[in-house]
Amino acid sequence: MQTKYWVVDNYEEKSKGYPQVKKAAAYLIDNEVVAFPTETVYGLGGNALSEEAALKIFQAKGRPADNPLIVHISSKEQVAEVAAEVPQAAKKLMDAFWPGPLTIIFTKQPNRLAEAVTAGLDTVAVRMPNHPVALALIEAAGLPIAAPSANRSGKPSPTAAKHVYDDLNGRIAGIVDGGETGVGVESTVVDCTGETPVILRPGGITKEDIEAVTGAAMLDVALQDHQARPKSPGMKYTHYAPDAPVYLLEGSPEWIQKQIDKMREQGKKVGLLTTEERLSRFEADVVLPCGQREDLSTVAHSLYEVLRSFNETDVDIIYSETFPSEGVGLAVMNRLEKAAGHRWLREKEDS
Repeated sequence: MQTKYWVVDNYEEKSKGYPQVKKAAAYLIDNEVVAFPTETVYGLGGNALSEEAALKIFQAKGRPADNPLIVHISSKEQVAEVAAEVPQAAKKLMDAFWPGPLTIIFTKQPNRLAEAVTAGLDTVAVRMPNHPVALALIEAAGLPIAAPSANRSGKPSPTAAKHVYDDLNGRIAGIVDGGETGVGVESTVVDCTGETPVILRPGGITKEDIEAVTGAAMLDVALQDHQARPKSPGMKYTHYAPDAPVYLLEGSPEWIQKQIDKMREQGKKVGLLTTEERLSRFEADVVLPCGQREDLSTVAHSLYEVLRSFNETDVDIIYSETFPSEGVGLAVMNRLEKAAGHRWLREKEDS
């Protein structure tokens, strides 16, 4: 398959008129899959009403069939097309954060969406992205668009069109290049089908942000116990992993350096993910800065780019610093834990 490649500027006032957007929308209407930018990561879009399109998404990604997809819309009114009801808490969250990096779980409309999109569940995950190109594309297609991240399953999510091209060229119909994404990690997912909103996947919209709107919110048990069965799209399987194995190191900089030295003494080439503030404190074969420890939103923004950058090196193992699991730090640590397959080394346990 030849993958079409369209470059567009992400200017709000111009996006709707781009002929490239209209061409990409025509592919979506024809049940082909097209990658496009959002404010979080690049998505791999297909007609959410079409089993044919949904299956093409799963095939292109190599995604397990029991892993549901998020449905993207271009207006709040479109929720009624896919959701059976809109609870009060969901209405408040939509008003506060849409368009934006927040996905809401609703009870789905029966016999409306492709069965593969919801993986046979009676719920549907929906969001309205805050990106002019994404909104223009969805509006031009006139369809709800199912879209997971536009990468091969298990690999770091794409924050630039180049990442999509590297993973999916020849496997999908087209790529809309709208520049680098902003938030850098996927949307927060909140289940609003019960009495209290439950955060199934942390993201740029934090637990504190949600509680300020709804008054209460809970974290899904699977976020605290990785043996529990996750309920959110994109959370059931190992994700975000570069080629070399990743280990999370919790300890002082001096202890982290000792772990690096031990591994290098064994003849291994070691990569380290750290922050700008600590860059000069470490010596390893490859040391890559990932944002600023004082502003974890910068770590979230750079995380996938840095994880992918390790694939361009010849390191045998990747060590990563850890961060406080508060605010957006919860999303950062969630992604790092998935990338590492929950492999930890802790100074307090090192005796």
